[in-house]
Amino acid sequence: MSRALVLCFTLILVACSQSEDPSTLVPEVAAKASETSPAARATQPRQKIIIGADPWCPHNCEAGSDREGYMVDIAREVFALAGVDVEYVNMSWARAIQQARDGYIDGVVGALHGDVPDFVFPEEATGHTATALYTHPDNAWNYRGTDSLSDLTLLAINGYSYSPELDAYIAEHQDDPGKVWILSGPAPLSRAIELLDKHRSDVFPEDREVMELALQQQGNPIALRMTDVIHQAPIYIAFSPGNQDSEELSDLLSEGTRALKKSGRIEQIMARYGLTWPE
Repeated sequence: MSRALVLCFTLILVACSQSEDPSTLVPEVAAKASETSPAARATQPRQKIIIGADPWCPHNCEAGSDREGYMVDIAREVFALAGVDVEYVNMSWARAIQQARDGYIDGVVGALHGDVPDFVFPEEATGHTATALYTHPDNAWNYRGTDSLSDLTLLAINGYSYSPELDAYIAEHQDDPGKVWILSGPAPLSRAIELLDKHRSDVFPEDREVMELALQQQGNPIALRMTDVIHQAPIYIAFSPGNQDSEELSDLLSEGTRALKKSGRIEQIMARYGLTWPE
């Protein structure tokens, strides 16, 4: 893709209809995502991109569902107008990062700069996160900097970035399960909620919208206590540092996201998830 395509595409986006829904959702696929090697994919005409992440709804949800997440919907609309299909796949966050870094997929969804500092980030964010701390409702503890965590067990999901301060604490104590317990696997959020509910750990950081939705969807909701919002930041679809066209894809997504904001279409997408675009 060329820079001229990016500029031409922006004009198309501004003029397009605001009433169309996102394109048809794709089915969930296996974690390895593609049988084609990174070297072979780099020489083929760009007709599709593959983006991946673990479900982090409402930002990005279950692949193949009727609502795959507003960030995925935005990407689909932006790239569709450039004639590029978006394939969205679910796998663990750590695996998605590695698959993208190795070039088997094109990018990851829901990234902070601290998650993947070597990736190519668009100038324009496609989402926003507010990270809060959660405890069992019987726990009256409040966050007063990382020193206040000294006698507690903090849960963290493998590969996640939470805030600069908390990331540094996790890196320092990640080999001490009494202080930091790293969760992996297919459903780390559900596991974290269970561990807090059973008093097997003390504190868990999570995006506020993600946690509220997860608790609502439980058949027998667990009333966790939100203590403090410790960090707010834009989130992105970040592209592989090893793909030769990552800069072009990043520029295209930025231009398209700006156009969706200007047209008001982005608010329509957010409304499908009961959200509004932050000012």
